[in-house]
Amino acid sequence: MIQIVPQLKVLVACEPVDFRKGIDSLACVCRQQFQIDPFVGTLFVFRNRSGTAIKLLAYDGSGFWLCQKRFSKGRLQWWPRCATGVKSLPAEQLAVLIYNGLPLQARMVEPWRRVS
Repeated sequence: MIQIVPQLKVLVACEPVDFRKGIDSLACVCRQQFQIDPFVGTLFVFRNRSGTAIKLLAYDGSGFWLCQKRFSKGRLQWWPRCATGVKSLPAEQLAVLIYNGLPLQARMVEPWRRVS
């Protein structure tokens, strides 16, 4: 199961991908285009060209998870733009994105840190 916890590293692919791609092809995109090993536990987020669906790819130590969400109404309201190919996104903002919200406008509390 994919658990979205604050410590989860999330990388969002800025460019859309062909949604006919499966686990092996998306893992290859991570390796070749982004120069990131998909086996390290990072959650990768992809979108289709029309912006009506997203795919999540994650490795949990024993295998890959590939999840897809197709929006029943409308298209994605927000998607990052970047020159490097991927953009880091806090896990809290990913939760907003999954529900087709605006992650940058969501008011999130600051991550808790132990005071020493």
